[in-house]
Amino acid sequence: MTAWTADRIPDQHGRVAVVTGANSGLGLVTATELARHGARVVLAVRDTGAGREAARRIGGDVEVRELDLARLASVRAFAAKLAADHPVIDLLVNNAGVVLLGPRRTSADGFELQLATNLLGHFALTGLLLGNLAAARNARVVNLSSITHKTARLDFGDLMFERDYRAAAAYGRSKLATTIFGVELDRRLRAAGSPVVSALAHPGLTRTNLTPRAWEHRGRAGRLIARLGLVATQPVEQGALPQLRAATDPGVRGGQFFGPAGLWETRGRVTEARLSREAADPAAGKRLWAAAEELTGVTYLEARP
Repeated sequence: MTAWTADRIPDQHGRVAVVTGANSGLGLVTATELARHGARVVLAVRDTGAGREAARRIGGDVEVRELDLARLASVRAFAAKLAADHPVIDLLVNNAGVVLLGPRRTSADGFELQLATNLLGHFALTGLLLGNLAAARNARVVNLSSITHKTARLDFGDLMFERDYRAAAAYGRSKLATTIFGVELDRRLRAAGSPVVSALAHPGLTRTNLTPRAWEHRGRAGRLIARLGLVATQPVEQGALPQLRAATDPGVRGGQFFGPAGLWETRGRVTEARLSREAADPAAGKRLWAAAEELTGVTYLEARP
């Protein structure tokens, strides 16, 4: 089978794509390839200075907008202005993520910072832009998972990890929650008869500033993986291919999950990846959705009886 590469991205002229965390790493590569193939790309970034530098490097039809996913007020302001300026949005790539080391930190809204950024900000953003996405032909939402979701478990009695906090475990939980969100979003879009497709991707072990942090505090095995990562990880250009395929391949179906095909899904050509049992569990999806609605105040795509 021929490996899927960025050269297989179809023409994107006339499409509006929003990429969160687009000023570095996977987001920068994703935004660059979308712009290279003709899309108008919105770089949704917390640091607009870094965003402007990224836009200069990318070239093409790009715009920079401030978005702090850890502040729901910022998410609402960003979404309101973007929705007014772009009535039709074709693609939303929920790429941005944060990995913390050290003691527990909270967002401006009082949520554990990794869950706030990686899940709740994107949950709210997607809901606030869903009308614009539904107005497009062949619109898509892509959520970025992680192989760390496979060993994580959610504690619905302590979603904010207030008890026995461990930064790496909280990161894994946040990525499991993000994965559950992407799968549940697909279920609800289908049930509502929406034309919007929800797909997922993970980059395996890729040389970004996040990968070593995700592993180095996960015990002896995690520290070994972090060290091996210096030589075993793949370039960021390769790591971005699963989310680019999820975002642009015309054959993608709702709920599909892409990642590397190599050992333990750590690197290699793009293929369909495997969800953990909890990520695929409809009961977990329903519970997480209800919690996210309550925490963010954003309600959309009610489940049908």
